Amino acid sequence: MSKHLSPRALHSLGNGARAQVVDGIPAVIDEIAEAAAASHAFLRRAWFEAAFQAYGGRARTLIVTECDRPVLALPMRSVGLARGGVATVPGCFWPFRSFPTAISAGEPAINAALAALAQNVRALRIGPVYDGDVSAAPLIEAARARGWAVLSRTVATSFLLDMAAARAAGTWPRNSTLRKNRFHEKHLAEHGALGWSFLSGADWPAAFDDLATVEWASWIASRTDGRDAKFTRAGHGAFWRAAAVDPVLARMFRAAMLTVDGRPAAFSFDIDAGDLKYAIANSYDPAFAKHSPGKLLYYRNLTAAIERGITRVDWGAGDSGYKRTIGAEAGPAIRDWLLLRPGLPATLASVISLAWRDR
Repeated sequence: MSKHLSPRALHSLGNGARAQVVDGIPAVIDEIAEAAAASHAFLRRAWFEAAFQAYGGRARTLIVTECDRPVLALPMRSVGLARGGVATVPGCFWPFRSFPTAISAGEPAINAALAALAQNVRALRIGPVYDGDVSAAPLIEAARARGWAVLSRTVATSFLLDMAAARAAGTWPRNSTLRKNRFHEKHLAEHGALGWSFLSGADWPAAFDDLATVEWASWIASRTDGRDAKFTRAGHGAFWRAAAVDPVLARMFRAAMLTVDGRPAAFSFDIDAGDLKYAIANSYDPAFAKHSPGKLLYYRNLTAAIERGITRVDWGAGDSGYKRTIGAEAGPAIRDWLLLRPGLPATLASVISLAWRDR
């Protein structure tokens, strides 16, 4: 994408922080993502470009530098009429829609970002993001202090599994669970030879086709129109295939796959971010449901994750039953945020709130 400077979108503070809005998704985003917290290192240029390729829209990016070093990148996609001045942070719903901020970024960078945003948007949606998001939370707090109206709506509750703590306490995995898994695995093998594989790096993007095969055999195809499937071409498959072109992201993308006589039967797909694993999706072929193929697979997947240094799993939202069964506990709330610029937009906050929170 192009990177033409928008001259009117410059804002500089005397303390060395400088913000500018450029067209497109600039390569400098990767430098900022690499300097960000490990939890946000996947928010790379290819991640945002994939969102525009899959979902459309025109891209602009707010870049903030401190002492001539890039420390914050906030991609934006216009929403509605061009003159409306409403923008949203693009990306994928899973695990969240945030933006990269270098760990070294200070308050001047946030203030410069807000000053530039005020010149370029009337309203900015950020989310869904977790409470305490390392990039969004400081910007939201500063916006509120500088006279922006801040609206929020709760999306869901997250669920987190601290595997390191559970293993240290001797509560994960439970011996009873392992016995049940061996029982189910024995009977599942009666359907054919079981194959267990772990995918990453060079396996993408081709391996997404096997994940899509399982999704088409699952309840998604029988109960829905398939548009919410993660990896089918009728669903969100275009996003993941485009993002995986970046070799750094491809290495972060991880999947466990179970096959029965070579037929894809279940998968679990995640993003590794430092010692944290985001559990993005898992599914199974209901033909094997009696023997819990998904459960068998994700226990193997988590064991493999522990061996490569993963200590925590973020299961995201929804389906709390099986997540609690595996040991996960409720974590931070997941919310959408809407920032309304000081002036007329902020004065209309009460009216906008009624319409926005009911959507």
